[in-house]
Amino acid sequence: MTVGFSGDVAEYYAKYRRGYPEQALDALQETFALTRDDLVLDLGCGTGQLAVPLAARVRAVLGLDPEPDMLRLARATAAEQDVHNVSWLLGADTDVPALGTALGPRVLGAAVIGQAVHWMRHEELFRALSPLIRPGGGVAVLANGTPLWLQDTDWSRSLRDCLEAYFRQPLRATCGTGDQDRLDYARGLRDAGFTGVRELAVEYEDRLGVEQLVGTVFSAIPAEDLPAPPDRPALAARIRAALPDVHHVTETVRVSLVLGRAPHPVSPDNAAGAPPGERPARTFPAAQA
Repeated sequence: MTVGFSGDVAEYYAKYRRGYPEQALDALQETFALTRDDLVLDLGCGTGQLAVPLAARVRAVLGLDPEPDMLRLARATAAEQDVHNVSWLLGADTDVPALGTALGPRVLGAAVIGQAVHWMRHEELFRALSPLIRPGGGVAVLANGTPLWLQDTDWSRSLRDCLEAYFRQPLRATCGTGDQDRLDYARGLRDAGFTGVRELAVEYEDRLGVEQLVGTVFSAIPAEDLPAPPDRPALAARIRAALPDVHHVTETVRVSLVLGRAPHPVSPDNAAGAPPGERPARTFPAAQA
């Protein structure tokens, strides 16, 4: 992972980044049979959008992120919500082998990566995680919607034109939300020995006010590229001007989950059949906006 989402960017991230719908958490809990006995690792946890709500479903969560400011705000969010079973650790995906040495083998019910795996060397990461996951647990890669400026709507195209003119470069990075990205992550999970690899999705419509849209854009700009505080109102005004007479926008949010389970040991009783706890794929209903 890289460092670049500190300071004011982290503040925007904590205030404006959306959380995950309950249906996505239900999918994690059901796929990996998570219980109150499980420990879960949230890699690239940011300001806690996934770790904090997930903590209510398991024994404890470890939130790992390379940005101290992200962890500071995550800790504050957890305290505000009276969540006390999350530990916040400074580190990156490259620290997983050392973390595994400290924790021991097969201790994690799951490792989750929400909107962050595009910063990581995912093939190496999945291999490093494999010995840490208990049988039937697994790894989940979550993408929390397409970037606001890459959606197939008139307002999104206007926003993209505005931002490309301001930053004088094309904005094409999918932040791990593209079709090919998900195929790559699924392949990486299989190569690392995970089984039953599949994708689930939750879709819902969300309405964003222009202030929330601007704040979300600011949360996605690396700290070194974020305009200085006196210059931010000018960028916000440019965004508003690119969306004339718009008080809110409606987007279709597609939360995708690429899931792979740690295999159960083969025994004479189950060698010919599905591993214990194997479940058929299911479709999760759309979330309510």
